[in-house]
Parts: sequence; C-alpha cells; structure tokens
Amino acid sequence: MVRGLFNKLVSRSLSVAGKWQQQQLRRLNIHEYQGAELMGKYGVNVPKGAAIASLDELKETIRKVFPNDNELVVKSQILAGGRGLGTFKNGLKGGVHIVKTDQVADIAGKMLGEILVTKQTGPQGKIVSKVYLCEKLSLVNEMYFAITLDRKTAGPLIIACSKGGTSIEDLAEKFPDMIIKVPIDVFKGITDEDAAKVVDGLAPKGADRKDSIEQVKKLYKLFCESDCTLLEINPLAETSDNQLVAADAKLNFDDNAAFRQKEIFALRDPTQEDPREVVAAEADLNYIGLDGEIGCMVNGAGLAMATMDIIKLHGGTPANFLDVGGNASEGQVVEAFKILTSDDKVKAILVNIFGGIMKCDVIASGIVNAAKHVSLKVPVVVRLEGTNVDQGKRILKESGMALITAEDLDDAAEKAVKAAYK
Repeated sequence: MVRGLFNKLVSRSLSVAGKWQQQQLRRLNIHEYQGAELMGKYGVNVPKGAAIASLDELKETIRKVFPNDNELVVKSQILAGGRGLGTFKNGLKGGVHIVKTDQVADIAGKMLGEILVTKQTGPQGKIVSKVYLCEKLSLVNEMYFAITLDRKTAGPLIIACSKGGTSIEDLAEKFPDMIIKVPIDVFKGITDEDAAKVVDGLAPKGADRKDSIEQVKKLYKLFCESDCTLLEINPLAETSDNQLVAADAKLNFDDNAAFRQKEIFALRDPTQEDPREVVAAEADLNYIGLDGEIGCMVNGAGLAMATMDIIKLHGGTPANFLDVGGNASEGQVVEAFKILTSDDKVKAILVNIFGGIMKCDVIASGIVNAAKHVSLKVPVVVRLEGTNVDQGKRILKESGMALITAEDLDDAAEKAVKAAYK
C-alpha cells in the first residue's frame, strides 16, 4: 500500500551487496482495519467493516454488521502493499476478493493463517492473522490522497491526484501534471484555501465541494493529532450517492511520539515484523536485517555504512546493519550478539568500534559476556580504536576467547571476508 511515489519522496535506501536494500524506518505501521477505525473516529467517511481472526467469529459478525448485505469485500490484513495482486502459498490468487455473503467463509478460510506473498513482502511472504470484511460500495470515481512530512517545506505536505486505485508512481512518471502538492504551514494549520486546492486537485465528479473540503481538514487533523508520518488513501473514492469515502487506509506514526500515543502504539503487530528487529528495538539498538553472510556490530550509522561498503569491496556481503550507538551498555552489546548469532546465514561477525563516547572496554566486556550466554560458532573479528582501547584489548586478551584482531578497518574487513568464505 505504500506506493512507489513515497519510495521516491520519503524512503531511504542502503546500497549494499550489489543491490538496493529498503531501509526500515523507526515508525509504527498499523493494519488497514485499524486505520479505518481511527479515521472513523475523526469523522472521515470509511466503509462499514469489521475484522475477524477466525471463522468462529464470522457468522456473528455478518449477522451484526452486515445483516442486509448480499456481497462483501474480503481483505487479507498484512503490513505490505500489493495484496490484490499477491498469491498465497496455498495457491489462492489475490489477497482481496469480492464475493457473495454465503461464500465469505470459504474465501476467508483460505486466507486466515496462510502466507501471502506480494511484491513488497519478498518471497517469504507474511502471515494473514486477520481478514477485514467490508461493505461493497458502488464507486464511480477513484482518486489518490496522501499527507506526508516534507523536508523542503519543513512541514506537512498534502499530495492529491484525480486518478487513484492504481500505481501512483507510474502515474506520476507519465502524467506529472496530474499530481498536485499543497504544503501546509505547520504553525497556521490547514486553511479553507489549502483544503480547496486539494479538492481541486482531486477533482471529484459529484461530491459536494464544501463536504469534500471538510473531509480534507479532518484528515489533516488526524495526521497532526496522531503524530503521523504518513497518511495515504488509495483510492479515495467517490460513491454513487456523491460521498467521498476512504476505501483504503495506510497510516504510519512517529515512534518518538509513543509516549503520548499509547492507544495507537498498542495496535502494533509484532507478528508482521522481522523478529530480530523487534528484539533490537526493545534493546534500543538500530538493526536492519540484510541478505549477506557477515554480521556487523558497529557504533555510529556512518561507520556502519562504511563498514558494509568495505566488506563489499573485499568481496563479502553484510548480513545486517547494526548500530549500537554511542552510549550502549554491556547488556545491549550482549543483546546485539544474540541477534547476530540468531541469523543462520551469518558465517562471521565483524565488530568495528571507534571509541569516542562509546568506550572500547565496555564493548570488550560485552563481547566476553556475550560469549558466556551465546554459543559463538562463527569466527569473530574485532577492531577497536579510541577511548579506553588498551583496556578493551586487555579484557579481550585475558578472556581466552579465540578472537581475530585487526589493526584497522581495511584489515578487519579483509579478515572477516576470509573467515566467512574459507
């Protein structure tokens, strides 16, 4: 559901191992049904719907929510886009189906508990733990609407297009004039004039202009009050009775706002995330899993990037991005090693520390303690430099661990690659 346009506007990437790796940002991503419920609380028009986790809930849900509906939309719920064109590993084609009400149980049963593979999940796919049942609306027009944060204007940016429901990136490339962008003054907030510009860009065919302006303002209010980093609706649809309806919902939230958005952050679904990244976030470590064989533990994002680059230069491929930061504790270093060794693809580990705020002796003590808690079955290459480096080297030497030491980064990367592929 995060369209390619946003890959160009707000995503960052890591170029490693000879290919582009999508960098996962520190932000909360919630399911479509949760986003629809939140929008409804702000007075945004959304389809009537309900999520179920098992077939046992189905009959009662239909009776209560859809007593007079002959057809329903059945949507698999995963935190990835491209569901409609996805394929389940059990052979079912498509993660979104419109079916007769008496056929909902059959299609939902083929989705729940199954793995859905889309263009955004990778070949491993994601498990469908819930399906979202929605009323079937009569749509006469589909548009695109989004709010994101724009660095250039240092504030929220509303993006609108009179065409939606399809790939917004392709549309932006072929018909850039159809994409309108309305920056909002974060101090003044959205004005009627701003909202009117957005509505003009959406160009609804029959929806009341005043009501449409109010819908845009409600969406902006939700974006700000909920600390969103992204609010995307594709499509924002126009119904046969001239209503604007958010027929889809994609919302991301700033993790820095978790302390004041407790209800929203309680919606987090860790089953949809990389388990290693979940553990890393709990330990306050910056970790991104990649596809290589050399595990990296580094302090500082810049040094981590340089470490991955030089591993590639020497013919290796990094297994991860792991930044322990400048004030990591001994316990965090132990957790970092646990995460690295949990990856079966890792054939060697490279620890590259340039001690400034982060002290080399703390890292060294963490490595020694990690060896007591984790079975280190792969070679470990260590390069330490900076604050308390002599104490750090002494701790490692006296530990009796079979470590491979390196004098500089180039030497460390060369030894790590040699150890991994010997």
